[in-house]
Amino acid sequence: MTSVQHAADMPHAFARAFNTFDPAEVERLYEPEGLLALDPDNPVTGADRAKANAELQAARQPITVKPRHVYVNGDIALLIVDWEIPDAGISGTATDVARRGPDGLWRYVIDNPQPVGR
Repeated sequence: MTSVQHAADMPHAFARAFNTFDPAEVERLYEPEGLLALDPDNPVTGADRAKANAELQAARQPITVKPRHVYVNGDIALLIVDWEIPDAGISGTATDVARRGPDGLWRYVIDNPQPVGR
């Protein structure tokens, strides 16, 4: 099961979960109402978020991540992360917000990957 105890580990945990190609692993990294803005004009939550991530995973192309900045203030974190799915020809710079839950684990509240080349 994917779980994150330190905000700085979120990007790498996402890459590990994504690269299992199991949508349930990626979903574990989001709060129940966590938002995915893969299409900035149509952000999605819940089942629609899970479907959008699953569609990306369906290509079975691994993602790589390179965190630029992680800023933590109490139980909130802002993550700026360069990412790439080289074989699919897409990349981007994510601006993500994560929150530490009552269980001490970090999860995405907002996942804004800003893809290019898609």
